[in-house]
Amino acid sequence: MSIFIIRGPEAAGALIRTAQPLPAPVLKSLVHRAIDAGTTVAIRACGSEQELLDALRVADHSRGEVTLLDPGACVGSPRLQHLLPYLRNAYVEVHDDDTRSPEACLPPDIGQRIGVAHGYCAQSYMHALEIALDHLGCSEIVDGVHVGT
Repeated sequence: MSIFIIRGPEAAGALIRTAQPLPAPVLKSLVHRAIDAGTTVAIRACGSEQELLDALRVADHSRGEVTLLDPGACVGSPRLQHLLPYLRNAYVEVHDDDTRSPEACLPPDIGQRIGVAHGYCAQSYMHALEIALDHLGCSEIVDGVHVGT
């Protein structure tokens, strides 16, 4: 069982730009939390809308069960919104914004979205992982501390 983290580009059009890497402490925490829950994470940063759509299709045909999806600049993409209802895997929508500048979200009832994590900057990925683990029934208490609270 694995969880895919798929990150869309940060800008669209002539300014296409792949998302900045996640901060090392967040990435390390994601990996360790997934291992503690008996799963793995695979991360893909996409540089274009087409790359994002392809990554979602690949994840849906792999052994993953939940995708943490940060649509980035593709949040308003009609192609993304058309694809999501056809995917088998559930997803948690992730935005690495903060509460002072919230990013737009996908429409609420597209595909198998099980939650939205935003407003916590890069820590939104940790929150999204906890939502995914809860969905999978893997969010047990680790070392006496529940990471999601």
